[in-house]
Amino acid sequence: MMLKIDLVGGAVLQPSGLETARLSMADGVVVDAPTGRSVDLSGYRILPGIVDVHGDGFERHMAPRRGAMKQMNEGIVAAEAEIAANGITTAVMAQFISWEGGLRSLDFADQVFNAMIATRGDIVTDLRPQLRFETHMLDLYAELPQRISDWQVGYVVFNDHLPHDRLAEGRKPPRLTGQALKAGRNPDVHFQMLLDLHARGGEVPEALDALCAQLRQQGVQIGSHDDTTGGQRAEWRARGATVAEFPETAEAAEAAHTAGDLVVLGSPNVVRGGSHKGNASALDLITMGFCDAIASDYHYPSPRRAALMLAKTGLMDLAGAWALVSSGPAKVLGLTDRGTLTPGKRADMVILDKTDRVAATLSGGRVSYMSGDIAQRFVAAA
Repeated sequence: MMLKIDLVGGAVLQPSGLETARLSMADGVVVDAPTGRSVDLSGYRILPGIVDVHGDGFERHMAPRRGAMKQMNEGIVAAEAEIAANGITTAVMAQFISWEGGLRSLDFADQVFNAMIATRGDIVTDLRPQLRFETHMLDLYAELPQRISDWQVGYVVFNDHLPHDRLAEGRKPPRLTGQALKAGRNPDVHFQMLLDLHARGGEVPEALDALCAQLRQQGVQIGSHDDTTGGQRAEWRARGATVAEFPETAEAAEAAHTAGDLVVLGSPNVVRGGSHKGNASALDLITMGFCDAIASDYHYPSPRRAALMLAKTGLMDLAGAWALVSSGPAKVLGLTDRGTLTPGKRADMVILDKTDRVAATLSGGRVSYMSGDIAQRFVAAA
């Protein structure tokens, strides 16, 4: 049920900053005029709902043990519960298709995307599919555009995680045996597959050019993942990939920013104060102005924590920091109907208590999460 209600007494985050003001909603959007039914939110802060532009933390809900759950739909519902509990109102669920197999196999991706379609009417959060695709999976290129259409995927990001240096020397990569067994493959067969994929590297650029052109014709948004050089970013831009996800170096991030591309960084990197893989520090890139959005990556609590941390350290004011998890990612996705709590926008909001915990989340004017004392206030107003 969409709420028709006035939230009063709370501190509302507007682009200019926090201000104690009435926030009214009706028919799923923020409205100017009061509705006449009030909820007292004194002591709470009301912020725009978090738009998570890339997250794969849902995997643990889809396959808590090796192999997929029999009821994939239940996994989507469970993932949404965690997503909503962390103040996320729009979530891009990034599903891989990779030579790694297992949870990143074509078959598993097919199950996930179909489960997202099947559960769309049963959930409150706006869940959106993203395909993250390994560039050297050449044998899938011919069928990929149709599959993307069938899966209703509107956003595709490309990356290449093959250990090319070792493969060029004919050496096995670290952790190959465990990786192979997790995918249900014989380690020798897995190694040979990697060698074969590496050997076809010369075919990839031309094939990518054609694939990206076809996806653009289908209206699919394209991005690249883990860019390391300015030249690499330029190649992706030429293919129409104007989003740079998690650039690994300052050079790549600066090249993207200078060219007008949109840069997405990982919130766990921000919270940790650096990359767990030794890549460029997200804090440094934000300080240099090379960031348009912060994503959950693999940890749904981190966008909220990262934005609040940026504000508390004084690196940015709260409005600017929160924009990196709300209006910034909305811009990346081309969603002009959300990201701020201004009249006419979707009633997407997260309500924080005095300890910065999520007390409630509303997506499109509907409650997706609510816990604790705040529930009594909404019930009293009913």
